Amino acid sequence: MTTLIIEDEKPAARLLQRKLTKLNIEVGVMLHSVEESIEWFSRNEHPDLIFLDIQLSDGLSFEIFEKIDIKSAVIFTTAYDEYALKAFKLNSVDYLLKPIDEDDLEAAVLKFKDRLPKQEMLNLDFEQIKKMLSNPFEKKYKKRFTVKIGQYLKVISTDEIECFFSENKGTYIHTFDNRNYLIESTLEVLEQELDPAEFYRISRKFIIPLKAIKEIVVYSNSRLKLILPTYKDEEVVVSREKVSDFKIWIG
Repeated sequence: MTTLIIEDEKPAARLLQRKLTKLNIEVGVMLHSVEESIEWFSRNEHPDLIFLDIQLSDGLSFEIFEKIDIKSAVIFTTAYDEYALKAFKLNSVDYLLKPIDEDDLEAAVLKFKDRLPKQEMLNLDFEQIKKMLSNPFEKKYKKRFTVKIGQYLKVISTDEIECFFSENKGTYIHTFDNRNYLIESTLEVLEQELDPAEFYRISRKFIIPLKAIKEIVVYSNSRLKLILPTYKDEEVVVSREKVSDFKIWIG
């Protein structure tokens, strides 16, 4: 079975590729934009299965289908909410809600293998889907946080944040003015709320904005250590399994 991933966030594409490898599915090609995908499909034999992100950096992925008569089965990957996903249910298309759960991924692959021929999966009304995925349902990333300080509330914009970190079962914001604020969230939730172009979770303990990285130092066990402007409580280290995707992210 030939498989292709179309996903504009390269770390997310690499992560999906690794999950598919665990299911013994080899990904032959990864594409990252509408333009790149149209060019590739016009010159190459179409794969059996495509994992397709809806919102790419240069537009909705449906634009690919408007230019190319795709001959592949499609499983959508999306960060849209459950209401918007009614569009996919109406069109008998399988989808995976980000962050992609490995069990859901395996179930979708089995569904493709066992029950859905390509022709059925491509019987889509893209105009209807685009209408249901119009502006009200587009992914909007968090731009500010409200923290409580005594009897007062303080609003902190993401531009002020040097890093997020977890400590003693709490999650904190560390700002560029060298202050820490406890927030009612988890790093897992923040991963989905923050713009992945600006923020990256480098380990179980830290989420870092790109603009806060002053220096990157080669560290032990194939890891990387980040030097931040003011955070000095402990070493900020990119975990070994995250290093490859981190390098793609900063590039």
